[in-house]
Amino acid sequence: MTMIAAAELKKQEQPHASWPCEIHDVLRSLDVTIAAYVPDGGHAKLIQRLHDDPAVTAVPLTTEEEGVALVSGAWIGGRRGVLLMQSSGVGNCVNMLSLVKTCRFPLLTLVTMRGEWSEFNPWQVPMGSATQQALELMDVKVFRASVPSEVAPTVRAAGQMAFLGGTPAAVLLSQKLIGAKVFAK
Repeated sequence: MTMIAAAELKKQEQPHASWPCEIHDVLRSLDVTIAAYVPDGGHAKLIQRLHDDPAVTAVPLTTEEEGVALVSGAWIGGRRGVLLMQSSGVGNCVNMLSLVKTCRFPLLTLVTMRGEWSEFNPWQVPMGSATQQALELMDVKVFRASVPSEVAPTVRAAGQMAFLGGTPAAVLLSQKLIGAKVFAK
């Protein structure tokens, strides 16, 4: 692979890379001090910023539903948390979202989307297509950001609904925003 081709692939992977920094700033302005996540390339820059922030406890998970319990427990303990995951992880959370619904915990989750624009992996398409509906079935208010200028205001609005309004909220970060993953030979 030539240097030019490698640079072009890198550009496709995560265009407009300033939005993860903007998310971090919004989360800190909302007094989020716990971040639960399953490692994900779309969230990689944000996860690194959260780990680098001494005011935030960033907790890697083995599965996404653990994050629902962790951020719910954080709320009981007087702290605000965010759950970061990929759209395929939403399916893992459906049963645990009953905890949020029944106990009225203020969930904020940020979901990087797969199975959308320019997806190469057919296994990502079914859950990517059902992510919004799955969240809505569990009474989670869903917002979407598809361009960099939408990200910070959308995360802020969802965070305010969750933490001030008591409405569980998810922000779907479009695959167009994240960039298409490419299969390298």
